[in-house]
Amino acid sequence: MPNLSSIPVGVVVAVVGVILVMMLAGVYNGLVVARNKFKNAFAQIDVQLKRRYDLIPNLVETVKGYMKHEKETLESVIRARNEAVSAGQKAAANPGDPSAMKQLNGAESQLSGALGRLFALSEAYPDLKANQNMLSLQEELTSTENKVSFSRQAYNDSVMQYNNMRESFPTIIVASLFGFGQADQFEITDATERQSPKVSFS
Repeated sequence: MPNLSSIPVGVVVAVVGVILVMMLAGVYNGLVVARNKFKNAFAQIDVQLKRRYDLIPNLVETVKGYMKHEKETLESVIRARNEAVSAGQKAAANPGDPSAMKQLNGAESQLSGALGRLFALSEAYPDLKANQNMLSLQEELTSTENKVSFSRQAYNDSVMQYNNMRESFPTIIVASLFGFGQADQFEITDATERQSPKVSFS
């Protein structure tokens, strides 16, 4: 059996260095995988949000003929939709970024509120409630809202796993060295806004 004391110090240092580099690479790669996972999860949200944003102009056009005296409400829906589109684009460019996610959370809350007011007003128009295009949009919006909710949960779970990883020792050292910042979840903080807009015309 070789005498360990006879091994040159340089060899020992080199072996320890290789082990440390391999550990560093493993931690780094783990962070990359976790970050890519939540970015991919956000991409699924983005698909559903775009679908929702595309439905809203059709909804407003359908409603416009029946609700001629509700111009302010219709304009607020379009304005909120446009702001949400802009916020969604910023968030899609950098998923998890605290500033972008905060803006998207706020824009989505505004849009949900505007849609909620529109649907509440539409209850006073029986002909609109029976309109086949409106019924079809109702179904599509409800389905899209459900998909957004499901995708949001998957994204938030991925963000939590990533944040837990990056805040653990020794991963936090690697995260700090290589710029793996905190990721923010996509959540509506106002409890009254957690409900999807009511789109029932029954």
